[in-house]
Amino acid sequence: MNFVFRRDELLVEETSSVLPDQALCERIGLALQPIWSTPDSPCRTVHVDPALEAPEGYAFKKLRSLFGVLDDERMALAGRAYQIAEWARTHRFCGACGTPTERVAHEFCLRCPACGFSAYPRISPAMMVLIRKGDSILLARHTTTATSRYTALAGFVEPGESIEETVHREVYEEVGLKVGNLQYFGSQPWPFPHSLMVAFTADYVSGDIRVQEDEIADARWFGPGDPMPDIAPRISIAGWLIRANLPMGWTAP
Repeated sequence: MNFVFRRDELLVEETSSVLPDQALCERIGLALQPIWSTPDSPCRTVHVDPALEAPEGYAFKKLRSLFGVLDDERMALAGRAYQIAEWARTHRFCGACGTPTERVAHEFCLRCPACGFSAYPRISPAMMVLIRKGDSILLARHTTTATSRYTALAGFVEPGESIEETVHREVYEEVGLKVGNLQYFGSQPWPFPHSLMVAFTADYVSGDIRVQEDEIADARWFGPGDPMPDIAPRISIAGWLIRANLPMGWTAP
Protein backbone atom coordinates (compact mmCIF):
# COMPACT_ATOMS: atom_id res chain seq x y z
CA MET A 1 0.00 0.00 0.00
CA ASN A 2 1.24 3.47 -0.92
CA PHE A 3 0.35 6.51 1.19
CA VAL A 4 1.01 9.82 -0.56
CA PHE A 5 0.43 12.95 1.52
CA ARG A 6 0.09 16.60 0.59
CA ARG A 7 0.10 18.40 3.92
CA ASP A 8 -2.68 16.55 5.83
CA GLU A 9 -4.34 15.20 2.68
CA LEU A 10 -4.04 11.65 1.36
CA LEU A 11 -4.00 10.78 -2.33
CA VAL A 12 -6.84 8.37 -3.20
CA GLU A 13 -8.85 7.38 -6.25
CA GLU A 14 -11.51 10.06 -6.55
CA THR A 15 -14.65 7.92 -6.40
CA SER A 16 -13.57 4.68 -4.69
CA SER A 17 -10.87 6.08 -2.33
CA VAL A 18 -8.51 3.29 -3.41
CA LEU A 19 -4.84 4.05 -2.70
CA PRO A 20 -2.50 4.65 -5.66
CA ASP A 21 -0.58 1.65 -6.98
CA GLN A 22 3.18 1.45 -7.51
CA ALA A 23 2.90 2.12 -11.24
CA LEU A 24 1.17 5.46 -10.65
CA CYS A 25 3.71 6.46 -7.99
CA GLU A 26 6.58 5.69 -10.36
CA ARG A 27 4.90 7.54 -13.22
CA ILE A 28 4.74 10.77 -11.22
CA GLY A 29 8.26 10.29 -9.83
CA LEU A 30 7.61 9.63 -6.14
CA ALA A 31 10.36 8.23 -3.92
CA LEU A 32 8.46 6.44 -1.16
CA GLN A 33 9.95 5.11 2.07
CA PRO A 34 8.82 2.16 4.24
CA ILE A 35 6.57 2.86 7.20
CA TRP A 36 8.20 0.00 9.10
CA SER A 37 11.91 -0.28 9.90
CA THR A 38 12.42 -3.22 7.51
CA PRO A 39 13.29 -2.06 3.97
CA ASP A 40 11.05 -4.69 2.33
CA SER A 41 7.92 -3.33 4.03
CA PRO A 42 4.90 -3.53 1.67
CA CYS A 43 3.56 -0.22 3.03
CA ARG A 44 5.33 2.94 1.90
CA THR A 45 4.81 6.67 2.29
CA VAL A 46 5.95 10.08 1.06
CA HIS A 47 5.13 13.75 1.65
CA VAL A 48 4.87 15.70 -1.62
CA ASP A 49 5.14 19.36 -2.50
CA PRO A 50 1.99 21.36 -1.58
CA ALA A 51 1.78 22.56 -5.19
CA LEU A 52 1.52 19.02 -6.63
CA GLU A 53 -1.80 18.41 -8.37
CA ALA A 54 -3.51 15.03 -8.11
CA PRO A 55 -3.23 12.82 -11.21
CA GLU A 56 -6.36 12.41 -13.34
CA GLY A 57 -8.95 10.31 -11.56
CA TYR A 58 -7.39 10.90 -8.15
CA ALA A 59 -7.85 13.50 -5.45
CA PHE A 60 -6.10 14.63 -2.28
CA LYS A 61 -8.59 14.22 0.56
CA LYS A 62 -8.27 15.29 4.19
CA LEU A 63 -7.11 12.33 6.25
CA ARG A 64 -9.82 13.03 8.85
CA SER A 65 -12.50 12.82 6.14
CA LEU A 66 -11.49 9.23 5.36
CA PHE A 67 -12.53 7.86 8.76
CA GLY A 68 -15.32 5.42 7.96
CA VAL A 69 -14.31 5.37 4.29
CA LEU A 70 -11.07 3.42 4.63
CA ASP A 71 -11.39 0.26 6.67
CA ASP A 72 -9.89 0.20 10.18
CA GLU A 73 -6.66 -1.51 9.08
CA ARG A 74 -5.98 0.95 6.28
CA MET A 75 -6.91 3.91 8.48
CA ALA A 76 -4.47 2.77 11.16
CA LEU A 77 -1.74 2.32 8.56
CA ALA A 78 -2.54 5.73 7.06
CA GLY A 79 -2.16 7.31 10.50
CA ARG A 80 1.26 5.72 10.95
CA ALA A 81 2.29 6.60 7.40
CA TYR A 82 1.32 10.24 7.90
CA GLN A 83 3.47 10.52 11.01
CA ILE A 84 6.48 8.91 9.32
CA ALA A 85 6.14 11.13 6.25
CA GLU A 86 5.76 14.24 8.42
CA TRP A 87 8.84 13.27 10.48
CA ALA A 88 10.90 12.87 7.31
CA ARG A 89 9.64 16.20 5.94
CA THR A 90 10.36 18.22 9.08
CA HIS A 91 13.77 16.74 9.94
CA ARG A 92 15.66 17.06 6.69
CA PHE A 93 18.12 19.34 8.47
CA CYS A 94 19.70 19.09 11.91
CA GLY A 95 17.82 21.13 14.50
CA ALA A 96 21.09 21.89 16.31
CA CYS A 97 23.50 22.96 13.54
CA GLY A 98 21.51 22.97 10.27
CA THR A 99 23.46 20.22 8.48
CA PRO A 100 21.43 17.91 6.20
CA THR A 101 20.53 14.76 8.14
CA GLU A 102 21.13 11.16 7.09
CA ARG A 103 18.84 8.17 7.58
CA VAL A 104 20.12 5.52 10.00
CA ALA A 105 19.63 1.95 8.81
CA HIS A 106 17.22 -0.40 10.64
CA GLU A 107 15.53 2.27 12.78
CA PHE A 108 13.52 5.45 12.39
CA CYS A 109 16.32 7.89 13.08
CA LEU A 110 17.67 10.85 11.13
CA ARG A 111 21.17 11.69 12.36
CA CYS A 112 23.37 14.70 11.76
CA PRO A 113 26.76 13.68 10.29
CA ALA A 114 28.35 16.86 11.67
CA CYS A 115 27.30 17.00 15.33
CA GLY A 116 25.64 13.61 15.88
CA PHE A 117 22.20 14.98 16.86
CA SER A 118 19.51 12.32 16.31
CA ALA A 119 15.84 12.98 15.48
CA TYR A 120 13.17 10.32 15.95
CA PRO A 121 9.47 10.46 14.99
CA ARG A 122 7.71 12.71 17.47
CA ILE A 123 4.96 11.34 19.72
CA SER A 124 3.07 13.77 21.97
CA PRO A 125 1.21 12.10 24.86
CA ALA A 126 -2.14 13.61 25.79
CA MET A 127 -4.68 12.70 28.43
CA MET A 128 -8.44 12.42 28.08
CA VAL A 129 -10.78 12.14 31.04
CA LEU A 130 -14.49 11.59 31.52
CA ILE A 131 -15.63 12.90 34.92
CA ARG A 132 -18.51 11.16 36.70
CA LYS A 133 -20.72 12.71 39.39
CA GLY A 134 -23.34 10.28 40.62
CA ASP A 135 -25.39 9.31 37.56
CA SER A 136 -24.10 12.27 35.51
CA ILE A 137 -21.06 12.79 33.30
CA LEU A 138 -19.26 16.02 32.40
CA LEU A 139 -19.10 16.81 28.68
CA ALA A 140 -17.57 19.88 27.07
CA ARG A 141 -17.60 21.64 23.73
CA HIS A 142 -14.21 23.02 22.70
CA THR A 143 -13.72 26.47 21.19
CA THR A 144 -11.14 25.25 18.65
CA THR A 145 -13.31 22.64 16.90
CA ALA A 146 -15.57 23.38 13.97
CA THR A 147 -18.32 21.02 15.19
CA SER A 148 -20.83 21.44 18.00
CA ARG A 149 -20.07 18.00 19.44
CA TYR A 150 -19.64 17.48 23.17
CA THR A 151 -16.77 15.34 24.33
CA ALA A 152 -14.50 14.48 27.24
CA LEU A 153 -11.83 16.87 28.50
CA ALA A 154 -8.35 16.47 27.02
CA GLY A 155 -4.92 18.08 27.14
CA PHE A 156 -1.24 17.53 26.38
CA VAL A 157 1.30 16.36 28.93
CA GLU A 158 3.78 19.10 29.83
CA PRO A 159 7.50 18.58 30.58
CA GLY A 160 8.06 17.07 34.01
CA GLU A 161 4.47 15.86 34.44
CA SER A 162 3.11 12.38 34.91
CA ILE A 163 -0.01 11.76 32.89
CA GLU A 164 -2.04 11.60 36.13
CA GLU A 165 -0.74 15.05 37.08
CA THR A 166 -1.81 16.27 33.64
CA VAL A 167 -5.36 15.04 34.31
CA HIS A 168 -5.62 17.01 37.55
CA ARG A 169 -4.05 20.16 36.08
CA GLU A 170 -6.10 20.20 32.87
CA VAL A 171 -9.39 19.52 34.65
CA TYR A 172 -8.78 22.37 37.08
CA GLU A 173 -7.61 24.75 34.34
CA GLU A 174 -10.43 23.97 31.90
CA VAL A 175 -13.44 23.62 34.21
CA GLY A 176 -12.28 24.51 37.75
CA LEU A 177 -13.01 21.09 39.30
CA LYS A 178 -11.11 18.71 41.56
CA VAL A 179 -11.28 15.00 40.73
CA GLY A 180 -10.14 11.70 42.22
CA ASN A 181 -10.21 7.93 41.70
CA LEU A 182 -8.55 8.04 38.28
CA GLN A 183 -9.05 4.79 36.38
CA TYR A 184 -7.23 3.93 33.15
CA PHE A 185 -9.63 3.29 30.25
CA GLY A 186 -7.51 2.84 27.11
CA SER A 187 -5.30 4.53 24.55
CA GLN A 188 -5.33 5.41 20.87
CA PRO A 189 -2.72 6.80 18.47
CA TRP A 190 -4.13 9.99 16.95
CA PRO A 191 -2.14 11.29 13.97
CA PHE A 192 -3.25 14.95 14.06
CA PRO A 193 -0.39 15.44 13.90
CA HIS A 194 1.39 13.05 16.31
CA SER A 195 -0.57 12.39 19.51
CA LEU A 196 -1.04 9.37 21.73
CA MET A 197 -4.35 9.74 23.56
CA VAL A 198 -4.46 8.07 27.00
CA ALA A 199 -8.00 7.98 28.42
CA PHE A 200 -9.24 7.82 32.00
CA THR A 201 -12.41 8.04 34.02
CA ALA A 202 -12.44 10.09 37.22
CA ASP A 203 -14.88 10.91 40.00
CA TYR A 204 -15.92 14.45 40.88
CA VAL A 205 -14.54 15.63 44.24
CA SER A 206 -15.29 19.36 44.54
CA GLY A 207 -15.78 22.68 42.79
CA ASP A 208 -18.25 24.44 40.51
CA ILE A 209 -17.86 24.52 36.74
CA ARG A 210 -15.81 27.52 35.66
CA VAL A 211 -14.78 27.26 32.02
CA GLN A 212 -11.48 28.41 30.57
CA GLU A 213 -13.00 30.59 27.87
CA ASP A 214 -10.16 30.37 25.35
CA GLU A 215 -10.38 26.55 25.45
CA ILE A 216 -13.94 25.59 26.40
CA ALA A 217 -17.10 27.02 24.81
CA ASP A 218 -19.43 25.12 27.16
CA ALA A 219 -19.20 22.42 29.83
CA ARG A 220 -22.04 20.88 31.81
CA TRP A 221 -23.26 17.81 33.64
CA PHE A 222 -25.47 15.45 31.65
CA GLY A 223 -27.52 12.80 33.42
CA PRO A 224 -30.70 10.70 33.21
CA GLY A 225 -33.56 12.71 31.77
CA ASP A 226 -31.32 15.18 29.95
CA PRO A 227 -31.42 15.22 26.15
CA MET A 228 -28.31 13.59 24.71
CA PRO A 229 -26.06 16.08 22.89
CA ASP A 230 -24.17 15.34 19.70
CA ILE A 231 -21.16 13.39 21.00
CA ALA A 232 -17.79 12.27 19.64
CA PRO A 233 -18.01 9.51 17.00
CA ARG A 234 -17.01 5.89 17.60
CA ILE A 235 -13.86 6.26 15.52
CA SER A 236 -12.17 8.14 18.36
CA ILE A 237 -11.32 6.99 21.86
CA ALA A 238 -13.50 9.86 23.10
CA GLY A 239 -16.46 8.13 21.46
CA TRP A 240 -15.61 4.81 23.10
CA LEU A 241 -15.07 6.44 26.50
CA ILE A 242 -18.38 8.30 26.51
CA ARG A 243 -20.39 5.32 25.22
CA ALA A 244 -18.92 3.10 27.95
CA ASN A 245 -20.24 5.54 30.58
CA LEU A 246 -23.60 6.72 29.21
CA PRO A 247 -26.16 7.97 31.75
CA MET A 248 -29.15 5.73 32.33
CA GLY A 249 -31.68 5.96 29.51
CA TRP A 250 -29.20 7.14 26.88
CA THR A 251 -28.44 5.08 23.77
CA ALA A 252 -25.88 6.26 21.25
CA PRO A 253 -25.30 5.10 17.69
